[in-house]
Amino acid sequence: MNLNNIQVYNVADVNQYIKGLMDHDALLAALAVRGEISNYKLYPSGHHYFSLKDESGAIRCVMFRSDGARLRFRPQNGMKVVALGRVTVFPRDGQYQLYCRDLVPDGVGALHQAFEQLRDRLGREGLFDPGRKRPLPPYPTRVVLVTSPAGAAVRDLLRVLGARWPMASVLLIPVRVQGEGAWEEIARAIRWAGRTRAGDLIITGRGGGSMEDLWAFNEEGVARAIAHCPIPVISAVGHEPDVTIADYAADLRAATPSNGAELAVPDQVEVRAALANLSGRMVQALRSRLERERRQVKRLRESRVLVDPMAPIQDRRMLLDYHQRGLTAAARGGLWERKEKMAALAAALDALSPLKVLGRGYSMVLRDKQAVVSVDQVSPGDPITVTMGDGTLACVVEKRRKKHGRKKADL
Repeated sequence: MNLNNIQVYNVADVNQYIKGLMDHDALLAALAVRGEISNYKLYPSGHHYFSLKDESGAIRCVMFRSDGARLRFRPQNGMKVVALGRVTVFPRDGQYQLYCRDLVPDGVGALHQAFEQLRDRLGREGLFDPGRKRPLPPYPTRVVLVTSPAGAAVRDLLRVLGARWPMASVLLIPVRVQGEGAWEEIARAIRWAGRTRAGDLIITGRGGGSMEDLWAFNEEGVARAIAHCPIPVISAVGHEPDVTIADYAADLRAATPSNGAELAVPDQVEVRAALANLSGRMVQALRSRLERERRQVKRLRESRVLVDPMAPIQDRRMLLDYHQRGLTAAARGGLWERKEKMAALAAALDALSPLKVLGRGYSMVLRDKQAVVSVDQVSPGDPITVTMGDGTLACVVEKRRKKHGRKKADL
């Protein structure tokens, strides 16, 4: 091939030429592409790199940090989105790609997607667990309002609080509730109120609006400030259908700011009625007790012990005499029985007495103060004592003799 008549370009020139063509193409300069995110990577630089694909093809995409910072949600693989941007060539490697300025979830708004992601993530952390919820004080003395000082919400809050429970003082911490930097002010006010114990409870919220208007109460910083606040927090944002991340994190959700004030304090009319009821019951109870005490005093006043104080003593004296007579009779009867028994025993003992026997002509022989009942107990020459009915004889054994005429040799 003869190259003399052919213009030869280097790679960079070709890439730059193609880039110029694409940059001047009106369609490619503002393009919306629908597809599914794949190969998503977030680099430390803050740039987002990913691909958009469908059934037939794929296109490389990049979103720089300045554009990615405005995203309300975190891109994820498999998420269907519409990417807005321009298509051009990166001259260094000749690859064309879509430079995204914005990403919108396909079929679901970006704010809604961001809401769902943050709610799920904080929920997994346990930030919304019922066990973290604290009970509200039944009779608060100081209520802190974290809201805009110029909106209708603060007027509703003050009106309801003043009508229901004027005994409580109100501290208003003015903050912006919409726009750039609003969530930082709300979170900072809640943290300050909790740190300084500025009140018994906090009500934070605002009136109704679009999701964009309420977004300050969907920020993670506000949710964490509410969850970690040491005093109870009521979230009163928007209207009944409006639900924010702050509602999940708060100790109690109110449908509206007015409802938040109703939940925060008791109704003085109801409290007065309850106190009046308790007062009536207490008076009735005191009257009933007083009547019982009066009846008791009357019974005591009419009792015999007070009418005739000596009567109980006389009754007891008679009872004592009765018992004394009984004891005396019992003692005499027992003594007589014992006397008769003793006489019988004495007669029996007397009948068995040796002295009785001696009185009939018998005698008793003793040796060394021991009764001699056998001739074998003495020997000739032994001294013995013979006791008779009227005295004793001192004797000496001369000999001894057994019955039946049998003799023992003399000793």
